[in-house]
Amino acid sequence: MIGPQERWYRHMRRLAQRRYPPGSHTPARSYSCEICRDPWPCAPARLALLIGFKGNRVGLMMYLGVHLTRALQAMPDTHPALIAGQILYWVPRRRQ
Repeated sequence: MIGPQERWYRHMRRLAQRRYPPGSHTPARSYSCEICRDPWPCAPARLALLIGFKGNRVGLMMYLGVHLTRALQAMPDTHPALIAGQILYWVPRRRQ
């Protein structure tokens, strides 16, 4: 028997796979989504990342940190605070 949290994760994974094919909302060179052209991570990419990392906030932040360094190199004319806001600041804060 699985718990309600695992059931919810499975449901959200199935829902995300139905709506958006896996790997489709990936960043382009300009760090906009290849599919919807919103700034990456777009809403579907955020949902996929949250589901994929399953509460592993440290792993998610490390993954996004790698993308942050790549984005800083790819967009040298953009202010670094704007890039960090786009890539990092959407992650939910941990509860105390």
